[in-house]
Order: sequence, then C-alpha cells, then structure tokens
Amino acid sequence: MIENLDPQQAWQLLQQNTDAVLIDVRTKAEHTDIGHPIAAIHIAWQEQFGAPVNPNFITEVSKTVPDHNTPILLLCRSGVRSLSAAKALEQIGYQHLINIVNGFEGDPDNNQQRGNINGWLFCGLPFEKS
Repeated sequence: MIENLDPQQAWQLLQQNTDAVLIDVRTKAEHTDIGHPIAAIHIAWQEQFGAPVNPNFITEVSKTVPDHNTPILLLCRSGVRSLSAAKALEQIGYQHLINIVNGFEGDPDNNQQRGNINGWLFCGLPFEKS
C-alpha cells in the first residue's frame, strides 16, 4: 500500500524514523539546480521530462535500499512522478512506500509559478543546492 503524506508530515516521519529513506526521483538538473531536501538520495525516475522511465531505477533503489520493509519516501516536483515510482517499487515487493504529495516545488499558482501554494519549499523545510 502506498501512503500519501504532505511535506510537513513526511519531514516529521523522517525525524521520528531514522531508518526511513528519502529518494528524490526528479531529474538531475532539478535536483542540482532547484535544490533538494537535505539527505535526499537522488535516483531519477526519468532523466528528463518526457523521456522514458530510467531503466536502472529499480536496480538503483534495490542497491540503495535492499530491505523491502524499510520505509521509502519518494519526492518529485509535484507528487506525480513520485507516485509512479512508488507504484513500480510496490510491484517488486517494497512494503512501506510514501508518496510526498505536492512534491518539492508544489502546484503552480495562477501565474504558473511553483513554490507559492504548497510543497516542500513553500513549507520552509530544510533543503540544499549542490
């Protein structure tokens, strides 16, 4: 089963459960240029927008998180790609998957700008640029 948590709930879970792993599934450019939650592990779901799914995604996650009972939180820009990634991991037996709804940048506002309504950045949660 995939659980949906908002960014604040996800941050609280990460603080309470030191075994939990946060995986940022955005592209490398998003992860690097826009920033990412502190301690997030970057494993791209797609290498760029509109590209096919990263053929190494499952392998990379399996190497990073070999225990299928470890809680895995998945984050993308708005919560769509992370949900797709969670579904793929569920199919191979991961048991505790959490999709971070609204993602890192959140939904676009009336001017199509992100970060003004919801999401990790809007909530003021810790992040860094690399």
